Amino acid sequence: MSLAEVETIARRAHAGQTDKNGHPYTEHLAAVAGGTAARGGAEEQIAAGWLHDAIEDDALTREWLAEAALPDTTKAIVDALTKRPGEPPEQYAARILATPGALLVKQADLAHNSDPGRLAALDPATAARLTAKYARMRALLGLPEA
Repeated sequence: MSLAEVETIARRAHAGQTDKNGHPYTEHLAAVAGGTAARGGAEEQIAAGWLHDAIEDDALTREWLAEAALPDTTKAIVDALTKRPGEPPEQYAARILATPGALLVKQADLAHNSDPGRLAALDPATAARLTAKYARMRALLGLPEA
């Protein structure tokens, strides 16, 4: 599957979804895929950037991912980035660190989620909660502060 096909699937799967600021959720996906590319990510990682929230958000199923014409690397990264219900952040971070290629995609995800412009549009309590959440995840992953 080409990157253009992956993008199309991701955009269709998340159509109608919005982020916490009310923007189309696909803007976040594009930012993560673009951020992955800008950080030197391989095509498999960029594809995972497009799909990183698809399973977690119930936009696509685990069965779809298993059957998709995607490299195993992309599938493994998407699986690693999919949070499990009730999963402790430490366990989530450990899975990301153990999956080749996943850390770079998560770094792009955290960078976009932590963007000061995006956080400034939220109410102060939500912005503070998310800032702390993202800082904790960066620390667990050994990433520098945003």
